[in-house]
Amino acid sequence: MQFLGLEQAIKLIIEKDTRYRPDAYFFLREALEFTIKRRSKNQKTAPKTDVTGVNLVEGFRDLALQEFGPMAITVLEYWGIQSSADIGEIVFNLIEIGVLGKTKNDTRASFANLLDFHKSFVAPFEPAVPLLSEMTQ
Repeated sequence: MQFLGLEQAIKLIIEKDTRYRPDAYFFLREALEFTIKRRSKNQKTAPKTDVTGVNLVEGFRDLALQEFGPMAITVLEYWGIQSSADIGEIVFNLIEIGVLGKTKNDTRASFANLLDFHKSFVAPFEPAVPLLSEMTQ
């Protein structure tokens, strides 16, 4: 069995599935590493466990906010990512080509509806503006 580098694997994936830009795959890998590092810091004495879909989506969100701030939603949409289900699709594309592994509990469905993109990437940067009715009272 020949092992593929990430760049080569992404090229092969995109030949079959053009929904996501290459940067989405590279960022997913960064988010996975970010999540693993954060978990290992938090679990110094606890046994290491596999990263779940919830863990990865949380790490993905936090890294996107850290890296892109208020532009996160724009960058993610440009890459084709509009929901946590899209993150799952990218993960499973990488699993299917052999870049990532999975457990028996990992499914595409485990990524669905984990994140409200507006609340996660837009709302934190909206100004706190009082309603006109509140200003006149």
